Amino acid sequence: MRSIWNGAISFGLVSIPIKLVNATESHSISFRQIHLEDGGRIRYRKVCELEEKEVSGAEIGKGYEDADGTIIPITDDDLSHLPLPTAKTIEIVAFVPADRIDPLQMDAAYYLAAGGAPAAKPYTLLREALKRSNKVAIAKYALRGRERLGMLRVVDDAIAMHGLLWPDEVRAPQGVAPDTKVTVNDKELDLADALMDTLGEIDLEDLHDEYREALEEVVAAKAAGESPPESPEPAKGGKVLDLMAALEKSVREAKESRGEEPAEVRQLPQRKTSRTTPKPATGRKSTSKTTAKKTASASTSGSAKKSTAAKKTASGSAKKTAAAKKTASASTGTAKKTSAKKTTPRKRSA
Repeated sequence: MRSIWNGAISFGLVSIPIKLVNATESHSISFRQIHLEDGGRIRYRKVCELEEKEVSGAEIGKGYEDADGTIIPITDDDLSHLPLPTAKTIEIVAFVPADRIDPLQMDAAYYLAAGGAPAAKPYTLLREALKRSNKVAIAKYALRGRERLGMLRVVDDAIAMHGLLWPDEVRAPQGVAPDTKVTVNDKELDLADALMDTLGEIDLEDLHDEYREALEEVVAAKAAGESPPESPEPAKGGKVLDLMAALEKSVREAKESRGEEPAEVRQLPQRKTSRTTPKPATGRKSTSKTTAKKTASASTSGSAKKSTAAKKTASGSAKKTAAAKKTASASTGTAKKTSAKKTTPRKRSA
């Protein structure tokens, strides 16, 4: 990889010669501007305003425009003599836990390559010290005409540096959050958690740029003189009227897409509506009342008959019980008389 900056890491009194190389690359497809009438390229030419003629790159330098419009030339030699220790040095100023860095400050990423064999020992020392401390190094460096802030961390066996925005370059999120007061209940949070668990984790290596692939298909089809592939119909998205129902459906679809069992979700209770139940027709109402009266009459008649039969049965039983009592009483009297006869003593004969 080609280096874009050469310098050194200042680690206390230790100096580590390094080369700065880009850690990322763009795979996006770029387009040229063309003249629609004949397909000719549209180019931007660098023209001197005073002489009104095109100039080459070797004739172009830097200049600062003052408030009154005056141009002050600034040469590369002027920039190389800036009174800054970070002009050619990545100066480590602190070591902090990684979670102290706000991801909003993250900018471009670079790899720091050891600059030759003498740099191998101090480079390895810094790398292992970062590993063991579980911290990142905060550094200041100058690149492309300005001083910047950076974060050094270990990636595999290399040291990477992330350019950081200065704290005052990150905007506060004022006016971004909804200004409407919203309450989220536990059931909605439970469904959101279920959806997160269902989607689960993913290996970032499995993700790819589908837009670029589709664009390559369009370019290939046009180059072959064929019609570009048609895009699928976008899913029709309706308004979310019920957040709970939308969450339940999302969990169910996520499980089905992964070949899992459908999500077990509870049915939502039916909402109460303000509509009144229509009154039945007059004819039906009369019929219902008549039927009810007949049913009530029949029930009353049947109950009365049953009560009469029960009374008769009870009367018969009472009579039988009285007769039984009389019989029992007579038997008792007879038994008493018999007993008395038996107990009378016999007279002895002379």
